[in-house]
Amino acid sequence: MSERDVSPPGLPFSIKPKFIVTVVIIVVVIAVVMSSFFVVDQTEQAVVLRFGKVNRIVGPGLQFKVPLGIEKNYNVATQRVQKMEFGFRTQQAGINTAYSGADFPEESIMLTGDLNIIDVEWIIQYRVTEPVDWLFNVEFREQTLRDISQSIINQLVGDRAILNVIGSERANIEQQGQDKMQERFDDYGLGVTVTTVKLRNIVPPRGEVQDAFEDVNRAVQDMNRFINEGKEAYNQEIPKARGQAQQMIQEAQGYAAERVNNSEGDVARFVSVLDQYELSPEVTRTRLYIETLEELFQEKEGTELIDRGLENFIPFKGLPTAQGGTQ
Repeated sequence: MSERDVSPPGLPFSIKPKFIVTVVIIVVVIAVVMSSFFVVDQTEQAVVLRFGKVNRIVGPGLQFKVPLGIEKNYNVATQRVQKMEFGFRTQQAGINTAYSGADFPEESIMLTGDLNIIDVEWIIQYRVTEPVDWLFNVEFREQTLRDISQSIINQLVGDRAILNVIGSERANIEQQGQDKMQERFDDYGLGVTVTTVKLRNIVPPRGEVQDAFEDVNRAVQDMNRFINEGKEAYNQEIPKARGQAQQMIQEAQGYAAERVNNSEGDVARFVSVLDQYELSPEVTRTRLYIETLEELFQEKEGTELIDRGLENFIPFKGLPTAQGGTQ
């Protein structure tokens, strides 16, 4: 029995049923082969489901699965740190450049603990560590991350005064926000690890509130500048005054030491004279008398009581009288 020609009229060649079957078989084989392999990137892990149930997790490379929909794979980026922005969106403006796109005040406008309105922009960075939990525990994963993060930052800002949020409590908010978000994500079984919470920009809302707050900031900056200038003047004058005081103390101590030494010398000289006086009272008395007269007359220029140039005579000069003579 010969094969029937099933080719449409007008074709230059005939198509046999056997040929059609062969083509179908080839297409099916190619489809089976193509659906039996899949590629997992270096930054990913793949969760393989068999009839809708988790069967295994495979790593990077070319992987095999049962074809025809019996097994399905879901690739999850587990080695890549992902970022989520609040209050703004970063958009690419060119090669290696970026700019902040439109603001999202519904995410960033908050009320502080002292009933002030503030605009807080922040980012969180996270990494998927449990791909099965990430895929199947929560339906709207991205929105859940965003809602939890926004709720926690609102809570932390609402517990603090506006100046603390902008200044001293900024790092504390970031650390507490990371800890609280991680705790909440674990409770929901999201399978992610928060690596960073960073407050990007904290300002009052635009308008009169921001202008008034900028005036306060300028006043605070002026206060800090005056304080720093006062400290600088203090650091210049106090060491100088201390140096002068130390110099005066040292001079006083030197003067006291000098007076003590002079007094001790006078005492030693007096004791020496006393010893000589006790040995020869008459001679010592006469010598002291002559030395005293000599000391007195030396105050007048040209007047000498003892002529030290004489060798064979008693070296006393005559004292001049009022008439110009000598005695």
